[in-house]
Amino acid sequence: MKFAIIFALTAVAAAAPQNGYSLPDPSTRGVLEVVEVVPILRDDRVQEDDGRYNFDIETGDGITASESGSPDGPEGAIVASGKYSYTAPDGSLIEVTYVANEEGFQPEGDHLPVAPEFPHEVPEFVLRQIAKAAEEDALAAAEARDAAPSQLYQRPQ
Repeated sequence: MKFAIIFALTAVAAAAPQNGYSLPDPSTRGVLEVVEVVPILRDDRVQEDDGRYNFDIETGDGITASESGSPDGPEGAIVASGKYSYTAPDGSLIEVTYVANEEGFQPEGDHLPVAPEFPHEVPEFVLRQIAKAAEEDALAAAEARDAAPSQLYQRPQ
């Protein structure tokens, strides 16, 4: 029995991918697929007892990330800030800085879309709709004020 277990474990260990290579897919008829291994160049992490933390990571393909945080938010919630960068498929460098707090995740980057400045000009048709709604509200309030109580309620039947 022990021999069968050792044999099974040896077979599983031999089947595991090693050195960036994987076992052949039966549909490829024995051709090995080479998998690129991206090295981690830097991985510095610090976790303090009071909840503060920071990390800095860099990979061999140019990805970088760093973040620091502390429990300074409401009710001890973590407030974090950081940045990350990578190369997009088109070759451009993407850089993002962010803050994450009680107002949510707030990224900033040159590639991100920007909402138009406010207040922007309100179209004339919207101003007309607002004025008409105000007139209707004023008319309804005046009618309710002028109505006699006998007109508002009916006699019980």
